[in-house]
Amino acid sequence: MPIVQVIVLAVVQGLTEFLPISSTAHLYLTSWLLGWNAEGLDFDIALHIGTLLAVIIYFFKDWLQIIGQGLGMRIGGDQELKHNHILLWLLVIGSIPVGVAGLALNKQAEGPWRNPFVIGGMLIAVGVLMYFAERAGKKQRDMASISGPDAVSIGLAQALAVIPGTSRSGITISAGLLRNLNREAAARFSFLLSTPAIAAAAGKAVWDMRKTGGMHALVAPDFLVGVAVSALTGCAVIAWFLHYLRRSGLLPFVYYRIVFGIIVLALAFIRRPA
Repeated sequence: MPIVQVIVLAVVQGLTEFLPISSTAHLYLTSWLLGWNAEGLDFDIALHIGTLLAVIIYFFKDWLQIIGQGLGMRIGGDQELKHNHILLWLLVIGSIPVGVAGLALNKQAEGPWRNPFVIGGMLIAVGVLMYFAERAGKKQRDMASISGPDAVSIGLAQALAVIPGTSRSGITISAGLLRNLNREAAARFSFLLSTPAIAAAAGKAVWDMRKTGGMHALVAPDFLVGVAVSALTGCAVIAWFLHYLRRSGLLPFVYYRIVFGIIVLALAFIRRPA
């Protein structure tokens, strides 16, 4: 894959994975509109590893505290996390639905559902859901108050992210807002919950590559560039987005999704993908 294509798609991945606008939609449409061939398994792994590194690096201290407290250790740190000793196990519970959905629906998600009609429809549908969540949520609760029902609800929402165009962050942040979490807590829990899912997807992709004997691609220059660019971009986006949510809402992303979804559907009717 040409290095320019690697950098462009890695930046798109880093920008859109953590914003509630669907990374799958933007990667698919970028390649489709520019006439690029579909990304290979090695590049897909690079993007997964890059975004996984982004959440691990940014939330490294949080993860140390969450894991330590979950194993019964007394660890100082973030006060909201300190008052939720079972958060590790809530994240485990919340990760189960997406694991089941990924195993059951992976072929459809990577095959017939990966088309502009599904992507455009989901961009609009989840945009409408985000608008409702932004208006209806009371935004009164923080990370300390997250409970089992919250983890199950947000975890079930994350399972829908296997459908292209949904946006993992968009659907899970909306679920958090509907559970009356404040915007920052909803986004923070969303990103923490995404970590096991992204790690599992990356692990499966590496396993598939191992079975085909293509592990040498993991040290190729374009692979390493893809990992680095998506990780650095992802870290920057997480930091910016959490800061943004402390003072502003989701409505700009709602409008973006709906307009983008309409454009995608219009293009799908005008120009059928190959």
